[in-house]
Amino acid sequence: MAKLEKTMFREYDIRGRESDKELNEASMEFIGKGYGTFLQKRGVNQVVVGHDNRATSDAFYRAAIRGLLATGCEVIDVGIVTTPMLYWAQYYFRAKGGLVVTASHNPAGWNGVKLALGYSHTIIGKELEEIYETILREDFIQKQGEVIKQENIAAPFRADLLSRVKGIKHFRVVVNTGNGTAGIFAPQLLREAGCEVIEHYTELDPTYPHYTPNPAETEMMEDTGKIVLEGKADFGFAFDGDGDRLGLVDEKGQNIWPDRYLILLSRLVLEKNPGAKIVFDVKVSEALPEDIKAHGGIPIMWKTGHSYIKEKMDQENALLGGEMSGHIFFKEGYYGFDDAMFAALKLLEYFSSQNKTVSEIVEETPYYVSTPALHAECPDEKKYQVVEELTKDFKKEYEVVNVSGARVYFGGGAWGLVRVSSNLPALVLRFEAKTPERLKEVEKLFREKLKKYTFVSQEWYPA
Repeated sequence: MAKLEKTMFREYDIRGRESDKELNEASMEFIGKGYGTFLQKRGVNQVVVGHDNRATSDAFYRAAIRGLLATGCEVIDVGIVTTPMLYWAQYYFRAKGGLVVTASHNPAGWNGVKLALGYSHTIIGKELEEIYETILREDFIQKQGEVIKQENIAAPFRADLLSRVKGIKHFRVVVNTGNGTAGIFAPQLLREAGCEVIEHYTELDPTYPHYTPNPAETEMMEDTGKIVLEGKADFGFAFDGDGDRLGLVDEKGQNIWPDRYLILLSRLVLEKNPGAKIVFDVKVSEALPEDIKAHGGIPIMWKTGHSYIKEKMDQENALLGGEMSGHIFFKEGYYGFDDAMFAALKLLEYFSSQNKTVSEIVEETPYYVSTPALHAECPDEKKYQVVEELTKDFKKEYEVVNVSGARVYFGGGAWGLVRVSSNLPALVLRFEAKTPERLKEVEKLFREKLKKYTFVSQEWYPA
């Protein structure tokens, strides 16, 4: 029987450390065989395969292709791409299978795989469990497949995205890709959209010498803001390691968290589609659902996770989705998957219509005092139990929304969240209130609740 670490098979993708014990070429070939078998059982034969720029990704994707070919799959090789480009390529080639080797925004030393079944659907939960069990038993379909196409999709991808936006004015824009994969693609796309681009850390370097490309972390966003000020730019964009999450800073260098710029994108959608449904995750500010309602939309709070948001959008026929982490999903005028480059173009479209600076636009949106999403380290094998127990405990005293962990309401606009990180051995926490004093009270309450779990770190850092 094959031996793969079960903890690598997470809620909506596979992630592990690059090592003999977790992810290596042998385990990647097993993953290719397990996924290929999964597809073949569902009558899916064609698979688009690509990878990000991590040090091991080229070797890992070649190993995954070997596994897929051993199960009879026909492989379309698109080489180095962002994750959204891989999803886009499924539509372009009409292939229902998709595999991209990436660990997204995880630090150097990690890698992983995102797997698709059909269009704009990344497999989750029981589907990943089935693949794990297939690998464990080595119960693979054995046929001989072939690589039927190798193609660079960058040019048709850019052309398609640019055809879907209009009225973009000339802006001076910082593009920070943190040495991640988007550095190959985002600057050229924005130049073709008519922008003057100031590139920052767009050279590929899988060691991530400056910081991990993660717009949810203040380090990347503060650095982006610094370059905006130095370059006298109109605003700045930051892209995560595989190009599916977007960060924004205004002309003053201030970070605009995704749940706040999602207000602007919601308004853009609702102008054309009154009454539209908009899905967002449990980590967002209360200001977002308030503004969606105020502009005639229907807000829907749901589980954190790109796969869950896409699934919920399909169920509700929602036109827009978003997460606090910077995943933005446009079904209005696009395919419904999370694409940071397309989200950047849509923000350009909105800013072009306003005749104000970005800071002036954002100042007119509702605002609460909040923390960023925070990580508290907690062992993988214990984190689910902790959240389950805390949810039960909070429900005894407070109103709790538990679609993903526990979002606990304390009245007067104050709330706190605790949930499991699907990607790391950690809990995710976030707090919000109308005043800094009330915010501290909510955070203190959560710290008191977590004290009894001695294995949970009391040192919290931005997720």
